[in-house]
Amino acid sequence: MENEQTIKQERANTAPQVAAANPQPARPAATPTETKPAENELQLHCLAPEDLHAEMQRLKDEEHFDFLETLTGMDWGEDGLGVVYNLWSTTQNKRISLKTATTDRENPFLPTVSDLWNIANIYEREVFDFFGIKFLGHPDMRRIFLREDWNGYPMRKDDKPEEENPLRMDNEPLADVTTQYDRQADGSITTKENTIFTEDDYVVNIGPQHPSTHGVLHFRVALEGERIRKIDPILGYIHRGIEKLNESLTYPQTLALTERLDYLGAMQNRHALCMCIEKAAGIEVSERVQYIRTIMDEFQRIDSHILFFSCLCQDMGATSAFLYGFRDREQILDIFEETCGGRLILNYNTIGGVMADIHPNFVRRVKEFIPYMRHNLQEYYDIFVNNVIAHNRLEGVGVLNKEQVISFGCTGGTGRAAGWSNDLRKHQPYAAYDKVDFQEITYTEGDSFARLMVRMKEIEESLKIIEQLIDGIPEGPFQTKTKPIIKIPAGTYYSAVEGSRGEFGVLLESKGDKFPSRLHYRSTGLPLVAAMDTICRDNFIADLMAIGGTVDYVVPDIDR
Repeated sequence: MENEQTIKQERANTAPQVAAANPQPARPAATPTETKPAENELQLHCLAPEDLHAEMQRLKDEEHFDFLETLTGMDWGEDGLGVVYNLWSTTQNKRISLKTATTDRENPFLPTVSDLWNIANIYEREVFDFFGIKFLGHPDMRRIFLREDWNGYPMRKDDKPEEENPLRMDNEPLADVTTQYDRQADGSITTKENTIFTEDDYVVNIGPQHPSTHGVLHFRVALEGERIRKIDPILGYIHRGIEKLNESLTYPQTLALTERLDYLGAMQNRHALCMCIEKAAGIEVSERVQYIRTIMDEFQRIDSHILFFSCLCQDMGATSAFLYGFRDREQILDIFEETCGGRLILNYNTIGGVMADIHPNFVRRVKEFIPYMRHNLQEYYDIFVNNVIAHNRLEGVGVLNKEQVISFGCTGGTGRAAGWSNDLRKHQPYAAYDKVDFQEITYTEGDSFARLMVRMKEIEESLKIIEQLIDGIPEGPFQTKTKPIIKIPAGTYYSAVEGSRGEFGVLLESKGDKFPSRLHYRSTGLPLVAAMDTICRDNFIADLMAIGGTVDYVVPDIDR
């Protein structure tokens, strides 16, 4: 009897309930919270091609956006082929980003801005080389990285370069004539030929095998006697298509390629990419990681500047000073190897942190290195910097003024040697740079000796930064836990660090997938090579090695 009552009660409890006669009104749905854009997301202003040049002229003249930070080619599929421009005002310290596009994929034309910024000349040639966009009014629409007889434009989404370009064993043709495209008042396109070198020019090839070009870089140099009249850089001898490869890699997989760019800024390059991905994906890194990254970046800067000094000395015949530099650089590489496992390609920064915590010996060895390097730095001055031969070979040689370095986008030591205060560690602090006190080194002469002195003084400042941080590394995780598959919200993002040679930037466009739609690197060396013609004109051919050495480009960073 009790069992029957229990069963009846359970059935009553589980029976469907009759709806109430007066049901309560449903609670209103919560208003979706508006997500803020990522800190590094670019707000792109769209311009029609016919309005682009006039607006660019206005931004430069009236709003003082005098630095063309990046000019990046894009393939937006049905939305057309186009360009993203990042402009920076050196007086107001602010950025504006714009984009323009053409839907004509067969004959894509956009207006040039090479008459406004010198660096646009080589940037637009890069876009033409990879995307096939011709720039109206540009005086030199030759390829810049690929062979002149290359078929197709490999950065287009629909291009198949392996099918259209068999392996060629013949010599690359080099043209002395180029085509300029202009739009007439009636809308028609006309062409005219511009001459690079005439038959009367005496042209000497410097590189790509010359040791003083610091890599496989080829300069065609027109001479009048011993004076340089013109330089035509030929690039791409070690172009590896890194930006194209990135489009088929997941975000963690893209990290390894950054260290194959400027191998003397490997730590900083990878830091820039990790920072761009982290900010775009909303990944927080610990304060411990920020300290470690800052210390490692400064060690990388000292490493690079020591090699800069050593190779410049070797180029100018000071072999003893060359050996002094390599002696001291080994100490840094030993510290790197103990914590990172590598000496040149370090693979240390990861998305959300670093690969491993610092070695137990790290703090001790760093604190031993600081006084060691300060003592040995004086030897550099004694044997080379204060030597009368160095002064005679470098002072007044290869001069760039402040307006020129800004127009060419020569950031880093080359820009600061001409009086341009452009150090991102000061003007756009990241990592732990807002916690340290250091001096931004600038000179006003803009010559080769000033470029040398900027690097020498920056070694001292880097030691000062490391010294302030090494005893205060906070406790905490060295790696933030991230999702197994990292996806970045759709948008365009940009982050940059102060590399050993200047601003190393990462422009990332995402469609919301686990692969980047476009991942472009702002090379620190490409603007430096672009400026070589202007720097070297009317100097002696013997000065070319000293000028190239003090400008301090690294070729894999240029070619990518």
